Parts: sequence; C-alpha cells; structure tokens
Amino acid sequence: MNASVVIESIVEDGDNQRIDNFFFKRFKNVPKSHIYQLLRSGQVRVNGKRVGFHYRLQEGDQLRIPPVRTASTPHPQRSKKHPPTFITFDVVFEDAALLVVNKPSGIAVHGGSGVSFGVIEQLRAQRPECRFLELVHRLDRETSGVLLLAKKRSALVELHRQIRTGQTQKHYHVMVKGKWSNPKQNVTMPLIKYKTAEGERRVAVAAAGKTRFHGHDAPKVMAAHTQFKLFTAWQNFSLLDAELKTGRTHQIRVHLAHLGYPIVGDDKYGDFALNKKLNKNRNQSGEVPALARMFLHASSFTFQHPSDGQWLNLKAPLPEELQAFITRLDTVENK
Repeated sequence: MNASVVIESIVEDGDNQRIDNFFFKRFKNVPKSHIYQLLRSGQVRVNGKRVGFHYRLQEGDQLRIPPVRTASTPHPQRSKKHPPTFITFDVVFEDAALLVVNKPSGIAVHGGSGVSFGVIEQLRAQRPECRFLELVHRLDRETSGVLLLAKKRSALVELHRQIRTGQTQKHYHVMVKGKWSNPKQNVTMPLIKYKTAEGERRVAVAAAGKTRFHGHDAPKVMAAHTQFKLFTAWQNFSLLDAELKTGRTHQIRVHLAHLGYPIVGDDKYGDFALNKKLNKNRNQSGEVPALARMFLHASSFTFQHPSDGQWLNLKAPLPEELQAFITRLDTVENK
C-alpha cells in the first residue's frame, strides 16, 4: 500500500489522459474495481474537487493520489533476497524549499511502467523527514542531469508558474549523428503524440505524422520550439546545446531525428545500426567510440528561487561516460 497521500502536478505528457487510465498505468497490480471505488468515494481529487472516471487530466492539475491498496502477492521472499537498490544522488542544490539532484541515466523519475522505485520514490524513502517532496518537472529515463524537486507546495506552484510562462531556461548537451553546420538554429516544428501498432507511445512532427490519423482519432497538435547551438562538429558527429523554449515530451529527440540528425544512443528515434555499433564497444578497433546510453544530458536549469526571487543557474557536469565519448572522438574523428 502507498502509505500516505501524494499530491502530484500533472505535466505535459499526462495532458488529456483519462484519470482512470492514469491510475491503471501507475498501479498495474491494483484491481480496476479498486481504482473505480477510489474515484467514486471522492478519495481521488483534482484541484481539490471530486471528478468522475471519465475526467481528462490537464497540464497543471493538482491530483490527489490517496493510499492505494495493491493486490496481494505470494510470500515476499524475493524482496528479502533482492531488496531495492537505492542510489546515492549527487545533490546540486538544496535548501528548505528545493532539492536539486543530478539524475543518472537509466533510472525513471517516478515508479510505474514496470519501475518500482523511481527517483521520487527513492528520495522519499531516503528522506523520511521531508513531509512534502514532489517533482517539479521530468526527464526521460535515459536522460541524465539537473532535476528539480520541491520541498514545499508553495515552491512547486511557483516553479510551475515560471515554467508555464516561459521564465525558466533549460539547456541540454546532446550528441547527434552527422556534421551540423549552423552555428545557431531555431526549430519550431509542432508535434503530435500517437501509439504504435504495439501500443507504445511515440511523438512525431505534426506534418510528418498527420496521415496516420483520421477524424476523431486525430491527436492534438502541440507547438514546440527548440533552439540549437553548435559546440563542436567532427566528421560524423556533432555536439550541440539544446535550449527548450517549450517542454513537450521527447521534443529534442523528435526535432533532431526529423532534421536527419538523430541523437546518438536514442533507442526510440535514433539510428539503430549506429547504436548497435556503439554498444559493441569497438574502441580497440578505432572504428567508433563506445557508448551504451543516449547522449542527452540536462546541463543547466535557470530560474528564480520560489521563496526570495533570486536567480539561480544550476548546472550538472557531463557524466564520465559522455565525456569519455567526446575524448575518444577527438582521437578517432576529424573536425
């Protein structure tokens, strides 16, 4: 059972999702009848109000998630043999209102979709003294870097206001396949979400994906703006700075893939043949450097402190494996 009530702010990738489907995905081992009972009884609330199972969540909604009884399972011997492995997160900044960590690649920001302990669950377990701890925003599982959490509800609300009104700046370091030439490039291609034939969620540039849908099945078109700046270009790779002007799901990944510069190591929108080569660790042959993850790192987040209004520019250094990839490129690639 979830031991306490959680208030979660709905972010962009939960926008327009039916509330019952939200709970089905979040609590896969909970009987659907129990989810509907929670909704009917008013224990689930949105912005302090009761809602029906048909309600569609909106970005910015404050969702009250009550303690949820999970389905009974056989004797928990597996948990004794394999207790959860907790990660020690590098703290970038912390005070009474905020906790900012450098998220490693390979860990989801919250549990669900087969993940028992995401960043938020681990940090709550590690910091039982924090009566309130909520994600301010999200990063993809394979993305590393600056991740903001609020330790006060007032801080969460204020930071969401800043994000919503475009007062924050989020920068990423990203390595792409191909030789990028423009020193600076603004990309404003709108995006749509869709599901593959296998039921997996994907994002596409609206103009490229519109033929997939007809009539009422047509998804909402979302404006998306990314600004790219060139750091370094080698013969076959380029290191870019990506600034998110909007915060759409997979925005950087889809914009770059559509332009013909897929992110190195991207397992959804990338060059799968190249990724396979990188995973084989061919350093000794000198053919390509090795990399076993996506090269996308949230390098900095600039915002006003929610309590005193002071500007903060918080940074996370490149992980060792990404820096090693750059060092290897300097050896085997021509600029």
